[in-house]
Amino acid sequence: MNWPASVTIKEVGPRDGLQNEKVFVSTEDKIAWINQLSGTGMKSIEITSFVNPKWIPALADAAEVAKGIERVPGIVYSALVPNRQGLERALEADVDEAAVFMSASETHNLRNINKSIDATFPVLKEVVQEALSAGKSVRGYVSTVFGCPYEGAVSVDEVIRVSETLFDMGIDELSLGDTIGIANPMQVQGVLDILLKRFDARKLALHFHDTRGTALANILVSMDMGITTFDASVGGLGGCPYAPGASGNVASEDLFYMLDAMGIQTGVHPEKLLAAARFIQEKIGRALPSRNLQVGSSDG
Repeated sequence: MNWPASVTIKEVGPRDGLQNEKVFVSTEDKIAWINQLSGTGMKSIEITSFVNPKWIPALADAAEVAKGIERVPGIVYSALVPNRQGLERALEADVDEAAVFMSASETHNLRNINKSIDATFPVLKEVVQEALSAGKSVRGYVSTVFGCPYEGAVSVDEVIRVSETLFDMGIDELSLGDTIGIANPMQVQGVLDILLKRFDARKLALHFHDTRGTALANILVSMDMGITTFDASVGGLGGCPYAPGASGNVASEDLFYMLDAMGIQTGVHPEKLLAAARFIQEKIGRALPSRNLQVGSSDG
């Protein structure tokens, strides 16, 4: 297999990790946690979401969090924004990067955004153009790339259509999501084989949920095909409110352990990463699915 010399881990725990939690983590604790993550060596942290609080109450304090964290030079602090109103709030809080999101399947898009795919495009185009005009980078997310909780299999042609439209808007990077953790390595290979004929691997990231324990295997295949950017969440936190059965993201510390053992550079400090995982596990009040966190807890 073809292994890269280095991989970028993009931390999405403060947003994608917390959005589905029933326990509200206080603003003070969110800020303290993000400050810890800033010390781990991560170069990109998705800190919150400027979605209407009535839809994602766990992140109702988005502005307070974004304004309260300590900004470390060299780290990109991003936030999810659904529309122009969300972008205005994100810009006021001075995020470095705006992330827009939609689905490759019609039903999930309707459940998640309350709009059809085609009706979502003009909304996101306005967000992308205004964010770029404000000097911000823009990241796109496409959910349900490998399967939808409502429709089942998702056409690769539809993934291409959505991805091309987002790139035409001017996004800098596209994260392809396995929203319900249904993908397998052979499927990932097949989808990427098609997508990489159209899109530069350097502009693609993969976002795997570990619902069925296949996230790391899918990452190995993705790396072999030239992908070097992966989303992950400390502790394995995560889930989608509009995707029944979607459990957590691949744990940042599990991904780090595998890459480090393979000699692939990430720039991440393992003990600081585990400390951040222990911190949020305590605040959530339940054992998190991270394997390395479990190993650390059982030592001695």
